[in-house]
Amino acid sequence: MKINYVLLPLKAHYFFFHAAMAAIFPFLPVYGKQLGISPLIMGSITAILPIVYMITKPTIGFIMDYFQTQKKLIFMFILGVSYGSYILIYFLPPLPGPMISNHLFQNVSCAILPFCDINLNSTALLCDGTKNTKCHWTCRDTKFSVRLSFYATSPENEAVISPNTTCLLNFNETALCQRTKTENCNVTCDNFENNYCLYISPTFWGFVFLMSLGTVGIVTSFNINNAICFEILGKGEQMKYGKQRIWGEISYGLVGFLVGYIIDIWSQNKIYKTYTPAFLLAFIFISIDLLCCKNLKLPRISRATNICADIYALSKYKSIIIFFCFAVIVGAIDGYIIFFLLWYEEDLAIKTGYMDKIKLIEGLTVAAEAFGCVIFLPLSGRILNKFGYGYTFNLSLVFYVLRLGLISIAPTPWWIVLIEFLLLGLSYTLSYVTTIAFADVISSSSVSVSVQGIMSGLKEGFGFAVGNLVGSMLLKKFGGALTLQIFSIFAAFCALVYFVLYITYLKHKLPGKNSNDLI
Repeated sequence: MKINYVLLPLKAHYFFFHAAMAAIFPFLPVYGKQLGISPLIMGSITAILPIVYMITKPTIGFIMDYFQTQKKLIFMFILGVSYGSYILIYFLPPLPGPMISNHLFQNVSCAILPFCDINLNSTALLCDGTKNTKCHWTCRDTKFSVRLSFYATSPENEAVISPNTTCLLNFNETALCQRTKTENCNVTCDNFENNYCLYISPTFWGFVFLMSLGTVGIVTSFNINNAICFEILGKGEQMKYGKQRIWGEISYGLVGFLVGYIIDIWSQNKIYKTYTPAFLLAFIFISIDLLCCKNLKLPRISRATNICADIYALSKYKSIIIFFCFAVIVGAIDGYIIFFLLWYEEDLAIKTGYMDKIKLIEGLTVAAEAFGCVIFLPLSGRILNKFGYGYTFNLSLVFYVLRLGLISIAPTPWWIVLIEFLLLGLSYTLSYVTTIAFADVISSSSVSVSVQGIMSGLKEGFGFAVGNLVGSMLLKKFGGALTLQIFSIFAAFCALVYFVLYITYLKHKLPGKNSNDLI
């Protein structure tokens, strides 16, 4: 086998960049949950972040197109700051107070709980560890709900219902507990009511800042990675992109599974999952990646005299604007899945009793997604060559419909692993490769990073923002399963509309099977 030494550093960069990302990025939302951040607040954060992507991606792309001789140094600086921010999250202190592991308590009695001291629930004490929530009791002869205050914990910081750790917030509910048979009951508790304390805590703001800085940098790096890859490959070689990117997906899958497995092993019988190996592996991989980037040989590109004018010229084509709009729609779907799929898995695990293996399942999900990409990335060029940009993009929308619908009816989290393995490549990978190849083929080499930044800013910027904002609102009102079904129906509608537009108008306007057919 002949080794292409020109492309070897590029393959190594993809491998270690994605390895470092797999160690932390997919677990960030559930890590925030462990710190005490609620799903609603996490949804708000992930809805705001993509707006920042939309601004930073084209801006950094413009800077790198302008400072041609310094682009490698700029890229390495972005990588260092991004992963440095992620690693600093590890040192944030947990929020004070107890945590509810599975939201379920068994064989407890309501009659033994005292009424709370009115001074116990002052704002100062609530922010010092006392937490309130509503709990739903299922006893032999009755069902009822009462509000409880947890003011002490077990040695492992776990919430426990007992006379020494819990009290009733409503005096009338104290009488209810004592006059009914409430022994040996099963209790399910809601999330803690601690929004005020959360907003003023340094842990929350530290997490928001570091997660934002790191994620903006990583997502921006995706854009730069693509442009660098296409520059090294050369014009007319866009279809070889998948053979380079595949190395990143291999490492993403392997490391994602490894991290999930190790976290569960290290965290047995502990309410707090131990993420130490994840952050340690991320540090090792990013250090190696920076060495790989140092050896990347980026071709010198003749810079356009007026980058803004060249990009503005592309906006005059209606076909390009339509394609960009549908890329935003796909971005909205991807945004919701990326940030809320593991949340949905944990909610489903609570209902089906798989919380003891949830990190392993999450790691397998990440691995299944990555290896789904591994299978279809080498085929993406062939599919694009055979069907062209229009039909390939429409095909990906059809598989989004099937993927979202099947996830919504999965009986256990284990089924989601299989669904992601089979359908992520046919949905996400095909749409991803189609959009970035399309952005490259409609641009000149002198503005490739800028055009990639615009496409990426619209898809992973505005699209992600819409998906997370609308998705979090639907999730709050309808729940995870129905929200996924709504997204599936919406994707079906978009697939139909795009197909009609393509047959009647876009077919004669978009680049076809030949990647050199510029508009």
